[in-house]
Amino acid sequence: MSRGSSQRFDEDVVMGKAYDGQLMRRMAPFVAPYGRRLVLAIALLIGAALSEIVPPLLVQRAIDGPIQSGELNGLWGIFALYAGALLTTFTLRYSHSYLINSIGQSVMMDLRIYLFRHIQQLSLSFHDRNPVGRLLTRITNDVDALNEFLTSGMLLILADLVTLIGIILVMFILNWRLALISLVTMPILALIVIVYQRIMRTIYRLIRQRLAIINAYLNEQISGVLVTQLFGREAHSQAHFANLSADYLQANVRSVLNFAIFMPTVQLMAAIATAALLWGGGVGVLGGWASLGMLIAFVQYTQRAFEPIRNLAERYTILQAAMASAERIVGVIDTQAEIRDPDEPVTLPTPVRGTIELRDVVFGYDPHEPVLKGITLTIPAGQAVAIVGATGAGKSSLVGLLARFYDVQEGTITLDGIDIRRLRQRDLRRHIA
Repeated sequence: MSRGSSQRFDEDVVMGKAYDGQLMRRMAPFVAPYGRRLVLAIALLIGAALSEIVPPLLVQRAIDGPIQSGELNGLWGIFALYAGALLTTFTLRYSHSYLINSIGQSVMMDLRIYLFRHIQQLSLSFHDRNPVGRLLTRITNDVDALNEFLTSGMLLILADLVTLIGIILVMFILNWRLALISLVTMPILALIVIVYQRIMRTIYRLIRQRLAIINAYLNEQISGVLVTQLFGREAHSQAHFANLSADYLQANVRSVLNFAIFMPTVQLMAAIATAALLWGGGVGVLGGWASLGMLIAFVQYTQRAFEPIRNLAERYTILQAAMASAERIVGVIDTQAEIRDPDEPVTLPTPVRGTIELRDVVFGYDPHEPVLKGITLTIPAGQAVAIVGATGAGKSSLVGLLARFYDVQEGTITLDGIDIRRLRQRDLRRHIA
């Protein structure tokens, strides 16, 4: 166990907002060096979303034109445009995917390096309060969550919105009556999506909580495997881990179950909208206010309109996870070292003699529970001193104070008559073997 009071893993289960602009602004400096490439990736994605709207229009043109008039030779030009639209979509999607993933990997590498450097510079008191597993999660899992947000979250949501808005606009331009019939189930679907998101938010919080408990238990058991083997507690540890894993499994099963209900519901709403469109469109074709080609194009548009809505619901949890991860990463970045160099450091005289003096030193990892109480000690230069005591008496703490890994709560420690708090940490530790 680390010194001081162990913290709970509550911060690992905090659920973020679906989107937090302030957190994204904090992450912006890591994305800024790749700004031009990111703008290009967005342009490619929007272009791909718009190009996917073209094929149904070409189908309408083919049916209402050459096919209806019997001039099949006229299909070749439309076929060429259709193939060109598909090829354009493929090229834009491929280019976007390659570009955005390369940007994401570069940003994540920069962020990991920055976090690693920052964590190395923090005081030992920070590491005493934060288990290694938690810090590993910040540099690995949380950074990966931001990568998923960048590559599969926000930009694809933007593309889905562009696709949905584009489809709705084209539908109303072609025929407002058929457009209204096609969108008849949209309000119901929107309500279903809202309910689904709220349910998944609760379930996802439960998944994160139980995963955090498993990680904490693994960290404790692997670090303390010597004690486990010494007391023959392997079977008990295995049984407890099995119970934790079963709880985690149940939470994931609930997530899968809700997703399994949601997806067929979306498909059902799409099927109802298609059925309504076929009925209303058939009336329109017979009544002369719609054409057969237009009806077929609307069927295709209706099917495509439901895909962005389904995707938006799926990516909701990606956004939440990314915001929660960003909040935890920013929390680490904002943590400042408790032991800092003085504004005007004193330079050690050369050569350093090595006279150490402790005067009325009081120190505790918890200031309210001091380990060292009123220690006064003088160690002349060149003299070897053995410090003996029971476990927990403060021997290691005393060495940590000499190296200024921690600061005393009361009293002073001097090196050659200079308070070590007036020295640069690097200068002080350079003379400690």
